[in-house]
Amino acid sequence: MTSPSEPDRGRARTGRRAELLEQLETAGRASSVATVMFHTAVAARQGLSASEEKALDLLERSGPLTAGELARQSGLAPASVTGLINRLEQKGFARRIQHPSDRRSILVEADVERMYARVAPLFAEWARSLQELYAGYSDEQLEVILHFLTEAARRQQEATAHLTGDEGL
Repeated sequence: MTSPSEPDRGRARTGRRAELLEQLETAGRASSVATVMFHTAVAARQGLSASEEKALDLLERSGPLTAGELARQSGLAPASVTGLINRLEQKGFARRIQHPSDRRSILVEADVERMYARVAPLFAEWARSLQELYAGYSDEQLEVILHFLTEAARRQQEATAHLTGDEGL
């Protein structure tokens, strides 16, 4: 749960900008809840946790990663990532493979075929809905939205790393 600090809550917010900032905070929290609940539901349909489902997303987008790289990209503590990889492997969604250029290193790769077959269909309706939403915005508006989402995700990843004690991101 995110909320302003107590001193911020005590300040009177006035004017249109203050109203917009308050609405952004409320909308951001609603978006966060919707995202977590959606991914929790998708994950549950596959026998996964939300963290496991999102780790698979990272592996699908980034390609095979070392455990350390997965920890850095997710913001999770390295010890948590080891357990997460073990669970994904046991459930058949990921596997450990030899690093092609460093024989001492192991990579984790998602079973992308299994993901596309079992998980991707759960996103189809939502993805179509988003395409409809995007159609209502100009290229310039989409650039602003893209910047906001990218920067918000980066800042949230930093906050996650701070909470897990892995601030070397």
